[in-house]
Amino acid sequence: MLVVFTTVGSAGEGESLARSIVEAKLAACVQILPQMTSVFSWEGQIQTDPEHLLLIKTLEEKFDDLSAFIKERHSYDVPEIVAIPAEKVSEDYLKWVLTSIGN
Repeated sequence: MLVVFTTVGSAGEGESLARSIVEAKLAACVQILPQMTSVFSWEGQIQTDPEHLLLIKTLEEKFDDLSAFIKERHSYDVPEIVAIPAEKVSEDYLKWVLTSIGN
């Protein structure tokens, strides 16, 4: 299992993207965290913007399709798409993820 991170500029965009990811069965669950402040370098400038973090629960074999899906629908030119393997996952939760995604 993977936890994939992406950020969006608004809660509305986050909810729309999250819903479409789950509907497409690319993830079992997407959590939208409250607004935070991101400080980053973009086009030679230091930027500070409000963002929302999405935590996407998926499977390793779904990553390429999920990444392409996010890139296609995201408002950013270069969206954050970072996956971290879930080293330990409860058996019941993993079963739910597998069932939800359709594997």
